[in-house]
Amino acid sequence: MANTIKCTTAQALIKFLNNQYIHFDGEEHKFVEGVFNIFGHGNVLGLGQALQEEAEDLKVIQGKNEQGMAHAAVAFAKENFRRKIFAVTTSIGPGSANLVTASAMALANNLPVLFLPGDTFASRQPDPVLQQVEHLHSQKITTNDALQPVSRYWDRIERPEQLMSALLRAFEVLTNPETAGPVTLSIAQDVQGEAFEYDESFFKKRVHYVDRAVPSEASLERAKEAILASKKPLIVVGGGAKYSLAGQAIAEFSTKYKVALAETQAGKSTVSSDHPYNMGGIGVTGTLAANKAAKEADLIIGIGTRYTDFTSASKTAFNFNESTFININVSRMQAYKMDAIQLVGDAKETVERLHSLLDGYESEFGEKLESYKNEWLDERKRLAEIAVDFDNDAYQPEISDAFGREKLKEYAETLETTYPQTNALIKVNDLIDPSSYVITSAGSLPGDMHRLWNPTVENTYHVEYGYSTMGYEVAGALGVKIAHPNKEVYSIVGDGSFLMLHTEMVTALQYGYKINIVLFDNSGFGCINNLQMGHGGDSYCTEFTKADGSILNVDYAKVAEGYGFDTFKVKNDQELEEAIQQAKQSENSTLIEIKVLPKTMTDGYESFWNVGISEHSAKETVLSKAKEVVDMRSKAKQY
Repeated sequence: MANTIKCTTAQALIKFLNNQYIHFDGEEHKFVEGVFNIFGHGNVLGLGQALQEEAEDLKVIQGKNEQGMAHAAVAFAKENFRRKIFAVTTSIGPGSANLVTASAMALANNLPVLFLPGDTFASRQPDPVLQQVEHLHSQKITTNDALQPVSRYWDRIERPEQLMSALLRAFEVLTNPETAGPVTLSIAQDVQGEAFEYDESFFKKRVHYVDRAVPSEASLERAKEAILASKKPLIVVGGGAKYSLAGQAIAEFSTKYKVALAETQAGKSTVSSDHPYNMGGIGVTGTLAANKAAKEADLIIGIGTRYTDFTSASKTAFNFNESTFININVSRMQAYKMDAIQLVGDAKETVERLHSLLDGYESEFGEKLESYKNEWLDERKRLAEIAVDFDNDAYQPEISDAFGREKLKEYAETLETTYPQTNALIKVNDLIDPSSYVITSAGSLPGDMHRLWNPTVENTYHVEYGYSTMGYEVAGALGVKIAHPNKEVYSIVGDGSFLMLHTEMVTALQYGYKINIVLFDNSGFGCINNLQMGHGGDSYCTEFTKADGSILNVDYAKVAEGYGFDTFKVKNDQELEEAIQQAKQSENSTLIEIKVLPKTMTDGYESFWNVGISEHSAKETVLSKAKEVVDMRSKAKQY
């Protein structure tokens, strides 16, 4: 008979996690870094007890909000190029429900994380237990079922022996570049503590080998012919290129064949912004240089991109009538997008193979790329030096007429600032060490970052925009810091997103992970206010105002000070420079509150975003904008 080890289901789970390794490019290391936890009645006596006894060298970190700690776990996986993960355990009911947003975000971004929520009793004897939801048509449904549509793999453990097959299936998904995403193993709370004789071989060291997938020779030949036939090819660098560590291969390919580069949010910093053919961000939040090159290109080579509406400018970014597409992706489904020639394989391996097939080829973009880039750098310089002076009659702020100059002056007086957001953001870019990591997610800042942030050190730009999750920025910064404990990490966050979720500030302090929060305060949901007013509407429920209409002025520095952060208040370049220098020298976590003038973020450059708009309204401005949107929709590619 096989030797067995008697342990609880929860103990078996932790033993298993401790012995999972991943092997990639000749390097092998542990796959599970640790476990984030918030204990409740559904997991504290099962998984909680098991972690006390079996954690070994797993990092065990107590979170403050389930969604927040899950965001941190996902950010950690992203920074490790999907080759290390955290598990996350919660109680049943509201604890597991709080995972739904984070799970959806991980799914949208193809990032691995292991969720271990507690569940109701498999025996059903004490039903309904505290926090259990009840349905008339089934007793099998619990809160954890809400995680099914936002998990890459989902399972419920109702017997101890089910754990073995479930974990093997889960780790196949977590370590597979094509399927990587959130895995949920919902474990009944009575089963967590139930003892079972497990085969000891289940706990042996298990190595998950990740091999770089190679596209077929026939597909490489098709791609080669398309490239050789093209005159002005453009590479769209997506997140898959970053996770594949394909930056150097792409940079060399671009240099040799003079191929233009443009970046998605997830792909930005895969290649340094200093690369002569890197035009920067593409699409709705893209640069003028990238969007001009995209319109002119006759071949688009998408590397690890999903072609979201922001990347493709709602399918208007490219000249679809004359352009051919080649898609390099580990996912066959993603490779099929845009009716492309499909190269199903690893990004780095595929680019290197293509490189070897194209001797003698050279793009005809020529000096245009340098011209486009210089034109954009001049625009960036202008955006870094905007001067706001309400006493100057010649001054015309770049705002919608509906918002009005008087309203802007009211903001300036209440917030006591005329500091433009673009000035401040570019100044932060100039002041921090280039090897530092920056993170953002939602609001107007991701657009400004995509356009204006110039990362000269590869893979230091971390923006979650696949789901544009408000509240990700602070928790995500914690995950990035855990991944890079010896680097400075800066969370670039707006006041609206900060208010959504900043609980993991306390976790950062508790465990000594220094993060720097750079908070841009314009007293409102500025990005959505722009969307609302830019499409003919009035400002409505998107500014932070009191009942009498006056503007809120929140002291966010005082909030952070109460937690224990070093804090700074900034309203101009000089104060920002002093704050950044002091933040660098501090060993404590810091928050820099920057009061910025609304309507001083960037706008679109030759791009279109297809959004739902009212085609019937009492407002002529809404009808006019609706007509424009409907007209642009007719010009977009339909599949």
